[in-house]
Amino acid sequence: MKRSTGTRQFLIAIILIFLLQALMLAVIFSSFYNIGAKDIKELGVSNMKSQAAMVENYLNRGSNVLWFAAESVEHLMNCYAGRDEILGYLTDATEQMQQQFDANFTGLYGYINGEYIDGSGWVPPEGYDARERSWYREAAEAGGEMIVSDPYIDAQTGEVVISFSQLLSDGGSVLSLDVILTEVQNIAESMTMGDMGYGFIVDSSGLVVAHYDKSEIGKNYSGESAYSGLLSEVYSGQTNESELLINNELCTAFSERIVKNWYVVVVANNELLFANLRHQLIIGILMSVGIYLVIVVFCVISIKRIRAAEKSEQKSIEQLRQMNTNIIRSLSYAIDAKDRYTRGHSQRVAEYSLALAKRMGKSEEEQETIYFAGLLHDVGKIRVPEAVINKPGKLTDEEFDQIRIHPVSGYHILRGINKDERIGYGAKYHHERYDGTGYPNGLMGDNIPEIARIIGVADAYDAMASNRSYRNALPQEVVRREIVKGRGRQFDPEIADIMLKMIDEDTEYKMCQQDSEDKNILVIDDELMNIKMVERILKDLPTVHVLKAMNREETFEVLGRGDISLILLDLRMPDIDGFELYKLIREKYSIPVVMMTADKSGDTLRQINELGIDDYLTKPLNQFITLEMVYGIINYSRGEMRSDKE
Repeated sequence: MKRSTGTRQFLIAIILIFLLQALMLAVIFSSFYNIGAKDIKELGVSNMKSQAAMVENYLNRGSNVLWFAAESVEHLMNCYAGRDEILGYLTDATEQMQQQFDANFTGLYGYINGEYIDGSGWVPPEGYDARERSWYREAAEAGGEMIVSDPYIDAQTGEVVISFSQLLSDGGSVLSLDVILTEVQNIAESMTMGDMGYGFIVDSSGLVVAHYDKSEIGKNYSGESAYSGLLSEVYSGQTNESELLINNELCTAFSERIVKNWYVVVVANNELLFANLRHQLIIGILMSVGIYLVIVVFCVISIKRIRAAEKSEQKSIEQLRQMNTNIIRSLSYAIDAKDRYTRGHSQRVAEYSLALAKRMGKSEEEQETIYFAGLLHDVGKIRVPEAVINKPGKLTDEEFDQIRIHPVSGYHILRGINKDERIGYGAKYHHERYDGTGYPNGLMGDNIPEIARIIGVADAYDAMASNRSYRNALPQEVVRREIVKGRGRQFDPEIADIMLKMIDEDTEYKMCQQDSEDKNILVIDDELMNIKMVERILKDLPTVHVLKAMNREETFEVLGRGDISLILLDLRMPDIDGFELYKLIREKYSIPVVMMTADKSGDTLRQINELGIDDYLTKPLNQFITLEMVYGIINYSRGEMRSDKE
């Protein structure tokens, strides 16, 4: 039996749709993997920076202790204090230092006024000359600049130790502090990237100062071929993360330079690092293949039934039409999923277009065509990069040009799916304007295909009645006013009048996108006027609630109640600096934080970046920039409120 015309059209439609879906899935899965891998690496960089900051803070504590002690000893020397007084101060300072700061700070000692004095009580052997020791010589050569020695084994304790030393103002005395690297080693042992790697600390010569594996401490990696490439990348300082082979395994290395040209390095095996991501990708592909196979099986069964029973041809055609509808609807859902701000947009545009067509007296066949055209009017966005579609800020000219091509792309994708070219015309011309200022061809008035004029009104209405990056759906009266304003300019006046009638009949404003999830924004500012300004800016976001705090105490009181989605923090607070308050918040919570400041100096911006603050707003606040930033962060940030005590 020869295949009927309907059967051939059915097969062509199925094949083309499968090809489109395959292309779409390839783009989506590729984008998903790239974004996922990037997020994992950014998390690795963040984790490494946190560990590096812990090591650097610990070492800086030692330098601060020695600086204070040196100031005190110089004061005693200027007051002509004797050896016993200086020894008494070093002894007391050593005891207080170990009690108040760290037991690993083993003692203050030095060569002072021609004598060796040790606050820890150690008595040197006979003939001991402090001036021959490396800590004295290096400090003397540094000429007053504080120096940190290379790690060495302490003669008294057998521990790995570094010494902070400084030449005093008399030009002959040197004060030193020994610090055991136990705490630094503890930090290195915790750098495992969730058991996916290991961490170590190395100096500029390649000497391993601390290592996850204690047996590696003291080795020099500069002479080992397995680590030569890694050290080259680390010392170059061009990036915080890089991929390279280590012991014939592809790894990602995260590194950060800290004090004394030391480098904190975390190495993760890529096989382990991206295992979960690959697992999710494989599951997604298998599910997609399974769905395709189900569709194919269903199609094959349908075709066999069509061939076997010509008498039931009409019923089979109806089944085919319904299946095409479902597949097209599924394709429209997949297209909308690429745009994070307008989920469900194509479905709503199709429904509004269908409602307009019914009121215009179109036949059922025409209504169906207009409905399909509404579903597929944005299919060309499959050719637009996801980063451009989802960009929360203003598009560049080049990015806007990429957006403007989607009607043309959609037309050429759709023109082979159905003999009725009106579906393709709906995609190609729905951004034309009635006054001729639209795109892609600048058509005017009735020269614009009617199907595109219908979709154009429905598309514009949904854009205003749906959530956007900087606002929720506009109030109904605002939408109506914009339709009236665009009548005869952007929209066909007759179709615009029908839409206005639909709006007037929709007394409960059901024709809009709803978002019921409330978000709490905490504004921390000592000036109530600034808090009120934020409230005014965010007033059109019905699901956003502004909470206030005017000092540190109020801040943690509000945070303690939980359920905060975003913090807007003023840089200048009366009782605490904004950066210091941010650090205190980060000790317990991982809520996204945006700094508000009128200070645009390079130092301030650098500190914002170094602390990892999510973003900043420049005072006085710009309404649209503030809306866009708040909406983007609260809807798409992965950070969640947590307590380290949980």
